[in-house]
Amino acid sequence: MGEGAGRSRVSEAETRRILDELQQLVTEQRNERTRDIDLVDLETCLRLINDEDQRVPEVVRGQIPAIARAVTLVERSLRSGGRLVYLGAGTSGRLGVLDASECPPTFGSEPGQVVGIIAGGTEALQRAQEGAEDREDDARRDLEALGLERHDTLVALTASRRTPYVVAGLRYARTVGAATVFITCNTPPPDMEADVVIAAVVGPEVLAGSTRLKSGTAQKLVLNMLSTATMIRLGKVYENLMVDLRPTSRKLEERSKGILMQLLGLAYTDAAALLESARGSVKLALFMGLAGGSAAEAEKRLAAAGGVLRRALGKEPG
Repeated sequence: MGEGAGRSRVSEAETRRILDELQQLVTEQRNERTRDIDLVDLETCLRLINDEDQRVPEVVRGQIPAIARAVTLVERSLRSGGRLVYLGAGTSGRLGVLDASECPPTFGSEPGQVVGIIAGGTEALQRAQEGAEDREDDARRDLEALGLERHDTLVALTASRRTPYVVAGLRYARTVGAATVFITCNTPPPDMEADVVIAAVVGPEVLAGSTRLKSGTAQKLVLNMLSTATMIRLGKVYENLMVDLRPTSRKLEERSKGILMQLLGLAYTDAAALLESARGSVKLALFMGLAGGSAAEAEKRLAAAGGVLRRALGKEPG
């Protein structure tokens, strides 16, 4: 009986510790501006939510210097054959998986080059696995199974800053020498060890503790910037057009032709023929249309320029 009572006391102490920790988080605080949201009419309710959402972009803007440092790390990883790995739980994890899944169709990135890992595995994408965020050992196992190594960059996502699964994954990444980025919506702890810390502190949520709201929006904006800017620097974009997209659907095939028509002034049938001669590669077709030559010659020139079309054309990007 004494042993059981001891366990109970330990459990109670741990519970109290977690409660005290949560009470320090801005994302757990009550938002005075929305205190009566359950009393107002529908349109006022929606305005209150929208008013809070409008605060998010400016907070993210303040983190641009840190986001730029993170982009530099990710670009270095991808250029050296490494990967961008997102790690998160709950909403944060789903956002990482979403961003990773969008990179191949948008930028033509290789499958596995950008990876999203969520606590609780793929089942957690559709059904909440709330207890999974507390299992620290799972983070190590998941990253070991992925083969995380020193050429990779791990982006750890946790709105609360404290999610055990995510923090443990960050620690493991450092032991293997991977670059590390920590994204949170609270002031990070002073002992947080990461190469780059992005703290988008957007304040109390519309509903206290519901970090799928402003915190989720902030994280989504940061991930948009992180992956998009990286891919731009890798030459996946020409002007503001996605020239490495893969025409794997009818929509993307037509978009590919449309890009050639816009940039080269071609008729539809000529754009289609050029795309076919370039084996479906928009970037290859563009180089052929702008500089002339065969597909084989264009491939060599692009490879020598690191895949950056402007560089291959003698226009060095900034």
